Amino acid sequence: MSDETSDASASSIPIVKLRPRKAQPFFGRHPWVRDSGIDKVIGKVQDGDVVQLHSDKDRFIAYGLINRNSHLRVRLYSWDQEQPLADEFWRGRLERAILMRREMGLLQDDTGCRLVYSEADGLSGLIVENFAGHLMIQVTSLGMYRRIESIAAILTDLLQPKSISLRGEAGILKLEGLEVESRMLVGELPGEPIEIVENDLRYEVDLSEGQKTGFYLDQRDNRRVAASYLPHNAKVLDMFCYSGGFAMNAARHGGAASVHGVDGSGPAVSAAQRNVERNQLNNVSFEKADCFDYLKARVDAGDKYDAIILDPPKFTKSRRTIDEALRAYFHINRHATQLLRPGGILVTCSCSGNVSRDEFLMMLLGVSQKTGRDLRLLEQRGAAPDHPVSATCLENEYLKCFIASVS
Repeated sequence: MSDETSDASASSIPIVKLRPRKAQPFFGRHPWVRDSGIDKVIGKVQDGDVVQLHSDKDRFIAYGLINRNSHLRVRLYSWDQEQPLADEFWRGRLERAILMRREMGLLQDDTGCRLVYSEADGLSGLIVENFAGHLMIQVTSLGMYRRIESIAAILTDLLQPKSISLRGEAGILKLEGLEVESRMLVGELPGEPIEIVENDLRYEVDLSEGQKTGFYLDQRDNRRVAASYLPHNAKVLDMFCYSGGFAMNAARHGGAASVHGVDGSGPAVSAAQRNVERNQLNNVSFEKADCFDYLKARVDAGDKYDAIILDPPKFTKSRRTIDEALRAYFHINRHATQLLRPGGILVTCSCSGNVSRDEFLMMLLGVSQKTGRDLRLLEQRGAAPDHPVSATCLENEYLKCFIASVS
């Protein structure tokens, strides 16, 4: 990153000047400057360059990276005028993020954890996950993509990983005007799926280039906590079970008599079954089916369960389709509530960031009213602590996990 390490002073860095009455959120350390708040750019810039953000009264606010192709025009990183965005700045942020996970005991040889979570770690546009020594980087901003080789070099120096691979998410990158091809940055991926351990359970993780891992680290603690609420010898239904995390925790740590998992993805169900065999759990079974149809069929058949887990994929990626998403959540939660015996446990989740916690709670209120069942909330949870939320960027809070007793 020679273009950054040569930055001698703020005077050499182009200025992005805000319109009047637009500066307050950024003095408050919010990291996203949208195009609608910008008056002009002073100086010559290329997309991905370092800029300094100034108020309309020419007061310095922060250093950031500019992308004129994105509505999110500048991402902010340093509010210290004496700390521009040179190599040592990025290294310091990465060291801080890794140290926090290490102190939480999450950085072990055989585990998985999120090492860097974008804005929450002061590294907007960068996500790094560790799977037993293999690092996967996801970039969601052009500025971070331009620095990816340097970031990989710093991570290599700090962690000596077995490999580092780069992944991109097409929908997000399109908003940045950026194309990212999945590729190896350091080392090579293993030819077969690797194994990680979570909550004393073993999982296979496929790191194949160009594929997502098929494993979600954000539910780590929720899987274990949900199991602790299950009635002894419970009959459990795990909907949208994916690779079997909630199901296996219910069997191993929840004392469930039987657990049945359902998912619409054939490969997910196959992976879940292999995970069950890997852990020698004989009371867990899986089935490929449309989860909406399956729940309705079970209601029509008069089936009853002691606990039901709902962990569906994201139902909306924008506020434009929020009503449809809430109807989908209402549909599955209503059927699940109808299927529970009195005193049964409902574990219901949403990973749709555009659905707020309050909106999800209001949906559950509607379910209670419609079904005539009392839902008593026992816990309201979020993502695991390696997915922190910045107090100055609450938009990053996305995962909701509610545990309720249904009477």
